[in-house]
Amino acid sequence: MRRSAASVSGGLSTSPVGLKQKQADLFPEEDCAPSVSVYVPTIRSGSYADIGPKKYMEDEHICIDNLSSQVGSPCELPNPSAFYAVFDGHGGSEAAAYVRQNAIKLFFEDDNFPQTSEVDSVYVEEVKTSLRNTFLQTDLALAEDCSISPFCGTTAIAALIFGRLLMVANAGDCRAVLCRKGIAIDMSEDHKPINLQERRRVEESGGFIDSDGYLNGFLSVSRALGDWGMKLPHGSQSPLISEPEIKQISLTEDDEFLVIGCDGIWDVLTSQEAVSIVKRGLNRHDDPTKCARELVMEALRLNTFDNLTAVVVCFATVDRKDVPVVPLERRRCFSLSAEALHRLRNMLDG
Repeated sequence: MRRSAASVSGGLSTSPVGLKQKQADLFPEEDCAPSVSVYVPTIRSGSYADIGPKKYMEDEHICIDNLSSQVGSPCELPNPSAFYAVFDGHGGSEAAAYVRQNAIKLFFEDDNFPQTSEVDSVYVEEVKTSLRNTFLQTDLALAEDCSISPFCGTTAIAALIFGRLLMVANAGDCRAVLCRKGIAIDMSEDHKPINLQERRRVEESGGFIDSDGYLNGFLSVSRALGDWGMKLPHGSQSPLISEPEIKQISLTEDDEFLVIGCDGIWDVLTSQEAVSIVKRGLNRHDDPTKCARELVMEALRLNTFDNLTAVVVCFATVDRKDVPVVPLERRRCFSLSAEALHRLRNMLDG
């Protein structure tokens, strides 16, 4: 689905009223003030992954700060454009590895993916439609690949940044959290079978949730790609689905960074706790890769039982001259002389 930039902006007035209407069209969820200058984020990212206490690593992830340089030509995308994703495999690593290896082709190198240099409300809806179709088509591709077990699958969360549009598509229990002025904003919902809405959908489609919270007594998520041994034939209503939930937001100067992590992170940390860890790290060293590692290390310290993957996407550079450096906690050690130790023992003995 290709559109020229001219077709996006044509017909809009250049009067103050027309300019305000144009900004409202670009980001319909917010009341945009009529200002000629528009915020554009400066993007950089870092990631870290660890096998954790498990025997096998089944996580995969993607970090692309400049998407335009990765997709095939000719492909017209807004500036900046970026793509991040985490795939948390189960029943083996094959499904997650397949999606990661083919992600660019599956998500963007398709004639149906909208192409333009500008972002408006029409473009937003087209990207949403494309994301939904990509998740569904990727699910079918896993069914057709004979090298992937029908009992192997993966959760998937994908974050796209086009201009100042942030859009997150999620199927499973990975999570994306935006930090806005130090406050955590969830950009995805965990698709656990025990969640009320997911439970209703599962039961209405003929599935059940056991006493341990597992879908059909087998899977701890209610949405995933693959797992065709648990899904009904294509076209039938199935308790386990691959359709993503999609959230979007317009980035502003108040937005500091985005954290994306697998459930191994969120099993032991709240969204706000993760945001606070990353914010403290950025204040100390301004390195998103180190922040991702610190997040993983904290989850390990809290005895998470899963693989761990964290992605940190920064939207601005911290001016460390204006931010007080938070010192690391240090233990102070004191020593006593022999005479002082003797006096202390006499006091304790009465």
